[in-house]
Amino acid sequence: MKKLVVFYSLEGNTKLIAESIAEAVGADILELKPKKELNPKSLMKYFWGGKEAIMNKKPELLPLDKNPNEYDLLFVGTPVWAWTYSSPANTFLSTHSLTNKKVALFCCSGGAKGKTLDKMKKAFGSSEILGEIDFRKPLKHSRNLNVQKAKEWAKAITEASA
Repeated sequence: MKKLVVFYSLEGNTKLIAESIAEAVGADILELKPKKELNPKSLMKYFWGGKEAIMNKKPELLPLDKNPNEYDLLFVGTPVWAWTYSSPANTFLSTHSLTNKKVALFCCSGGAKGKTLDKMKKAFGSSEILGEIDFRKPLKHSRNLNVQKAKEWAKAITEASA
């Protein structure tokens, strides 16, 4: 079974979890990168990122180096922006027909996840959602515990989908 971890990460939290998942289950990685990135060190990132998410923006992404349609199982992750998924994840979800896939969803937040995972599930339509999980600032709070939690979750998802 071919596995792919698709993610966007502005500050590195989602990247940490994505890389942990990929390592645990032997998955390829596809990092979503917008052509014009927000400054992760600026306090305005919260305003601009939240505005993009609320306004349902779809920023242009750099070309993808992997085709998600060639994979059997997708792990898809995003940071939480304004209680939903990030605008780069929105671009990915709205421009790729990923119906009838096996999918597992994850998100990273600085506070509450809001309806992020519920909205992501709707975006996948007829795909089979095998699981979902959220993490709160894994780079700052219990990094090793969060990495272990991500790995165990991913292994359980992979075993259940076999």
